[in-house]
Amino acid sequence: MKKTVFTLLFMLAITAQGFAHYLWIETSPYGKLDQVQEIRVYYGEYTYGVIEEVIGDAFPLVNDFTLWVLDVDGKRTELKVVPKENYYVAHFTPKSHGTYTVLLDNDNIDVLDYTQYDFGIFKTHYHSVAKFQVGEVGNGTIAQNEKGITLKHVPISEGEVKLQILYQNKPLPKNEVKVYVADLWSKTLETDEDGFVSFKLPWKTKYIVETTIKEEVPGTYRGKDYEFIWHCVTTCID
Repeated sequence: MKKTVFTLLFMLAITAQGFAHYLWIETSPYGKLDQVQEIRVYYGEYTYGVIEEVIGDAFPLVNDFTLWVLDVDGKRTELKVVPKENYYVAHFTPKSHGTYTVLLDNDNIDVLDYTQYDFGIFKTHYHSVAKFQVGEVGNGTIAQNEKGITLKHVPISEGEVKLQILYQNKPLPKNEVKVYVADLWSKTLETDEDGFVSFKLPWKTKYIVETTIKEEVPGTYRGKDYEFIWHCVTTCID
């Protein structure tokens, strides 16, 4: 009985904090020349084990996203996605060696009214970054999100991650960054004065990094007024 009550309370908490959901990209960190690279897009809360189904209630509200790859020269290739059970999938074939940046952006989400949860009325702007390496020499990723929040992977020694968080093309200092793994483990970090944050990878597992910021500017979207824009960027490290 206690377990049932706890589960119910837990699910209610997840529902009440639906805005904490995020989109993220998953792909193998390594690719091969002229071989197809699979790229997946998920929606949910990884640390809670919540991954929404494509035809469920939540994912259709955020599926109007754009997904593209930037090659080592910054050339953009937009990807066509195909729905699966709980993710969208796309494919890309690299034609040269180097670091490839995968970017997702969704600024096409209806206004949400979460005043009952003391969060206000807001518009959401999701962004996500991933990378894969073809060949041995690794470089940083390319940032592209002039209107919102994004991040860059910065080269660092193996077993560590270094990121730079950018907001509207400028480094974002003193901003909270969350690192998640499965089974409810998380760690909270903060960017330095130049928007950089770094951390070690103590386990061989999947890590999801998320950082957000409120743009305290009211507006109207699709005929509905909002008080602010909630910007969110993620990256998956595997």
